[in-house]
Amino acid sequence: MRTLDGLDVEGKRVLLRVDLNVPLRGGAVADDTRIRAALPTLRELLARRAALVLVSHLGRPKDRDPELSMAPVATRLAELLGTPVQLAPGVVGDDVAAMAHALAPGQVLLLENVRYEPGETQNDPALVDGLAALADVYVNDAFGAAHRAHASTEGVARRLPHAAGRLLEREVTTLNGILETPAKPLVAVVGGAKVTDKIAVIDRFLDVADAILIGGAMCFPFFKAQGHPVGASLCEEAGIEPARRALAAAATSGCRLELPSDLVLGDRFAADAQRRELDGIDVPDGWMGLDVGARTAARYAREIAGAGTIFWNGPMGAFELEPFADGTRAVAEAVAQAPGVTVVGGGDSAAALQQFGLAEEVTHLSTGGGASLELLEGKRLPGVEALS
Repeated sequence: MRTLDGLDVEGKRVLLRVDLNVPLRGGAVADDTRIRAALPTLRELLARRAALVLVSHLGRPKDRDPELSMAPVATRLAELLGTPVQLAPGVVGDDVAAMAHALAPGQVLLLENVRYEPGETQNDPALVDGLAALADVYVNDAFGAAHRAHASTEGVARRLPHAAGRLLEREVTTLNGILETPAKPLVAVVGGAKVTDKIAVIDRFLDVADAILIGGAMCFPFFKAQGHPVGASLCEEAGIEPARRALAAAATSGCRLELPSDLVLGDRFAADAQRRELDGIDVPDGWMGLDVGARTAARYAREIAGAGTIFWNGPMGAFELEPFADGTRAVAEAVAQAPGVTVVGGGDSAAALQQFGLAEEVTHLSTGGGASLELLEGKRLPGVEALS
């Protein structure tokens, strides 16, 4: 993968694909984590006397939805960067090209939401050509979108001299290192709702990890595959057979597949639900499992504390509901305090770390939930392949 170390950017316009897909509230940026993650690459390129043309998506707009304009992002980015950020009136076109070509070294132009253009997700050659015409070189620093073969992530890299930004470079190096050269023991903590979303990652870790700790609603297909009742718990039917296969594979592998041994139940999915602790895993009718129990959380925390490398993706329960947040909080605190290398795979796990004030306490917090999982599964990421 080509990196910034081998790319000449002095005095040139750089088309920089960044991931500024941030939540908005009341017309302002509600969480600037992804903007901050992009700053090191921006600052390096500006210090090297480049002019920057930034391109990012924001949400999934239908047509030119004004509520998904990049305007609030431009405002927040300028505040964090300490330099003005111009906002283009569109993504491509004569007016945008004129603004891009007028940039001097050290200046920044942010294009409008690239998904305003239907050709973005279709990797349309006309849009690719329009983007390529804005700059002299291309840098992709949007790891969170690197698993998409879109015009701004894959197509334009075929048209211009290119490199990976520092964030994308670090993401790929860190995640590949988990599989190739982890400090042992390697422990994977996998939670969330669906086994089918993460079964390929579980299968991969069965080959390389020492232990996999399962939590969240995805434990219920495993329980059902073992013949346990799950009550009204969220249980993905399509996940039962993959869970059964994973249990069989774990029995003959060198990796322990650990499941919860106690649960916290609710009579419904709500913050004011009736709460009940279950010393066991057989969920009664009318109840749903909404968190791992205290005994399981403590056991998982001990595994994490003794690990050389930890990868965590997915909460242990409905952490957004305070009565059912204890299991996820215990795992988050264990990961934050662990002496080993700690890598958190974005998404809800990142949100949990933010909620508990622990985001700064891990070795690496990935900005790409889906991309990180696909990379760990062994899939090729189009946005990364295009930089090779």
